[in-house]
Amino acid sequence: MDNLRTKALLQWLASQFSAEEISIEPMSGDAGFRRYFRFQFQGRSYIAVDAPVKYSNNQAFVDVQKIMQALDISVPEIIALDLDQGFLCLSDFGDKLLSSKLSPENMQQYYTLAIGELNKTLTCKPAQLANLPDYDEKFIRIELNIFKEWLLEKHLNINLNINEQDELNACFDYLITAITAQPKVFMHRDFHSRNIMLLPDEKLGIIDFQDAVYGPVTYDLVSLLRDCYVRWPNELITPLVERYRQQVQTLLPNENITAEKWQYWFDLTGLQRHIKASGIFARLHHRDDKSGYLTDIPLTLSYIKDVSGQYDKLSFLHELVSKRVIPALHKVQLSTN
Repeated sequence: MDNLRTKALLQWLASQFSAEEISIEPMSGDAGFRRYFRFQFQGRSYIAVDAPVKYSNNQAFVDVQKIMQALDISVPEIIALDLDQGFLCLSDFGDKLLSSKLSPENMQQYYTLAIGELNKTLTCKPAQLANLPDYDEKFIRIELNIFKEWLLEKHLNINLNINEQDELNACFDYLITAITAQPKVFMHRDFHSRNIMLLPDEKLGIIDFQDAVYGPVTYDLVSLLRDCYVRWPNELITPLVERYRQQVQTLLPNENITAEKWQYWFDLTGLQRHIKASGIFARLHHRDDKSGYLTDIPLTLSYIKDVSGQYDKLSFLHELVSKRVIPALHKVQLSTN
């Protein structure tokens, strides 16, 4: 199938550029089903995307790209598009990921720039937000259950009894209540250092935004600062968390967002994200044959263990991850090495 798709993509690109032939080079893929290629034409570099219609919401990519452009956020330009075949041609942002540049010495500088891009999303008009999927209780619960199905049961063979399932669901309810209590804004949903590009003149370009939703105000901040792929000391993160709170409070003056409430939202939203991510990393291995993400599970579990330990109502989750999940993961890792 890939060979047939590649041939069709090449034919489509040749027709778009009135060229006899286009030569493409594969790029590293992502966690989804999309494939990316780089090619040159008349001295300019482009990105070709093979996004099969069956697995990709390409209309959402187009719609969100327009929203972000209108907010003066740097996103790839759509040069050509075929929604029927699932082919796109985009401008090329290069290959300098923010993640490759970060260090303890410069992370606050670059993350301040990234938070500046989040500030722009706070000004998104209601008419634009109305077309985004609603990150509501049902949506959140589906994501949380990925943890139970794919990490606990499929990957670690941990099967909870009825009482334990009830206790875990009570923890999930606690998270959902905190998340749904927040003001809702434009939410990228995967706003982290691997989805932010370094452009010339220290500008940032944002990619992988097609899954954007209408969701809680702290979600993108926690995606950035409590990244699933790199962990920063709290003393570096705390000033950035507070700075964004102040910005949100200014733009949402009718909300009384205290520092304590903001931290509570930030913590529990991050927990939900890491619970979901650990399950998705296991699912990528078992369902999609993408095993590279298994190495990212320990970091997500360390976040879950540390943050859940700070909240009494999450004691079951803390005990489950500390005493059963992490040891079981170690055994699986040892057996596969």
